[in-house]
Amino acid sequence: MSLLNNILYDMVYHSAPLILAVLGGLFAHRANVLNIGLEGMMLMGAFSSTLFVLVTGSLWLGVLLSVLCTLILGMIFSFFGITMKSNFIITGFGINIFVAALSSFVLKYMEMANINVSSIINTAGLKINIPVIKDIPVLNSLLSGHTAITYLSIILIAVVSVIVYNTKFGVYVRVVGENEEAAKSVGINSAAIKYIAVLIGATLCALAGANLAVERMALFTNNMTAGRGFIAIAAIYCGQAKPIKSALYAILFGLAKSLAINLALFAGPISGLFEIVPYLMIVIVLFAVSTIEKRRTNIRGFKLE
Repeated sequence: MSLLNNILYDMVYHSAPLILAVLGGLFAHRANVLNIGLEGMMLMGAFSSTLFVLVTGSLWLGVLLSVLCTLILGMIFSFFGITMKSNFIITGFGINIFVAALSSFVLKYMEMANINVSSIINTAGLKINIPVIKDIPVLNSLLSGHTAITYLSIILIAVVSVIVYNTKFGVYVRVVGENEEAAKSVGINSAAIKYIAVLIGATLCALAGANLAVERMALFTNNMTAGRGFIAIAAIYCGQAKPIKSALYAILFGLAKSLAINLALFAGPISGLFEIVPYLMIVIVLFAVSTIEKRRTNIRGFKLE
């Protein structure tokens, strides 16, 4: 039972930043903007939140300032990718490289191997224990003892689903993504919609980074996002940019990470091999989804003939 509780708790723990990045990134995907910069935006959120907590001594002020920094990054990506019509992939990789270099430079300048704010933030005190549920086996690991941003990530699955399918903005995003010329013909400012879509992603990526670095570890180290932004892109693709479906893929990857960590404890000398499990899971899932989609396309083409 203890192992099961650990696996379930760690699944939620590792899924939260992925869910936030997925929910943010799917808006850009729906608007036909391939935001490869999710990784860099998450890293900026992690780096700037920890840095500002160190400077200000305040957790929530640090998180707020990290959101502002990541929004600036989102504006830069949008300006080059949307206004200047540059290649989204090259622009996104540029953002990723820039943030990785910036954080590394600042750490070098400060003569620090990492940014540790554990003296300012008590991570155990940030966990919210829900009455009654905290005493129920299994459910307590899934629903209790997590941080505020973790709970926010779960709530946002429903909120984003409503925004995408039941609001005027959601309709505009989908129309711009499916047929931009048609959107322009009815007076929709497609560039503005794309900007907003990217900036929503930047905001949620900042929260994902803050959750990863400040809320969970009170520590920032170089490249600590470890490809989570790319995992989020994979989840969006597999889930066809549908909020609930894409979030479920994010949770699946969180489960893979949780299994890798917990099973590695019993693996002895080969425990390091379990680190590849989440990334192997990505490859398998992407292959399976691509195969299924190809078959569906072939079947539709056959019926049309």
